[in-house]
Amino acid sequence: MDNTFKDDTVVTAKAQDVSAFESSLKSNDTEEKIDIWFYRPIGYQIALFCAKIGMTPNTVTIISIFFGVAAGILFYSQDIWVNVMGMLSLVFANSLDSADGQLARLTNNKSRLGRILDGAAGDFWFISIHIAICLRSMEEGWTALIWIPGVLAGASHVVQSAMADYYRNVHLFFIKGTSGSELDNSRDLQREYDQLTWSKDFGMKLVARTYLNYTKQQEFFSPKLQKLLAVVREKFKMGLPQNLIIDFRAMNKPLMKYTNIIQFNTRVLFLFLWLFLDQAWIYFFFDIFVLNPILIYMCLKQEQVSNHFYKKITTGTEYGV
Repeated sequence: MDNTFKDDTVVTAKAQDVSAFESSLKSNDTEEKIDIWFYRPIGYQIALFCAKIGMTPNTVTIISIFFGVAAGILFYSQDIWVNVMGMLSLVFANSLDSADGQLARLTNNKSRLGRILDGAAGDFWFISIHIAICLRSMEEGWTALIWIPGVLAGASHVVQSAMADYYRNVHLFFIKGTSGSELDNSRDLQREYDQLTWSKDFGMKLVARTYLNYTKQQEFFSPKLQKLLAVVREKFKMGLPQNLIIDFRAMNKPLMKYTNIIQFNTRVLFLFLWLFLDQAWIYFFFDIFVLNPILIYMCLKQEQVSNHFYKKITTGTEYGV
């Protein structure tokens, strides 16, 4: 009986651990395999430690910026072992980036500032990486013209990350509602921005302006999705019908793999490969000529899905409209 009781206790404890870990994730629909197998378990342990010592998610995000920028600095060197140190630093930065969101969900300490910081962290990492690769390439004999693909790839990365993040949050909005999504819209953000003053709220107003521009960029590239979201918010103020949730998830979930491809893991695996081959400059052209077409395809498919549901909602009675 004693052994049985102990076994039951162990099983219960393990089940609770699994449940707590799963609650720290956004959704299996939007998680990438490498994240679930590697980054999320590491991030979860970091999040538990940070919760124990009282560290906030925003502090974790700021620390990740230092490790990510350090990675870029280490990629400037042509010494492969220095580059490996940079790779480990970047992997740890991304583990911290995973941990800040998991910590926020575990402690229910979510904030818009945290979301803005989280998005900006990756930009700081890759600004450092792009600058380092440009300077490294010039040391290897390239002219200053290498800055052209470096800047173009950087701009591409900003749009790719913004749209991938946006489509993930749209998916979460439809399957979990506002409580499970960080989906914002420029109309609400504009109102909040207008309430701030430059004299009294300079820092927050600057951050709010940056985030407002970021959101407007996301909306600019998704016009049909904006029409769908507008009609959904108008007609389903008390919550989405269950059959709409099921139908949207079934049709939209296959698109989540494209958001993963143009995010962190794919680009970094190829970046590491070209660093090992001492051909880091190829990373810029991979970003421009491989990831950008995937971005375009992803946006077009998402617009098709959005248009499909917009027509069904506005012309039919299937969803109780």
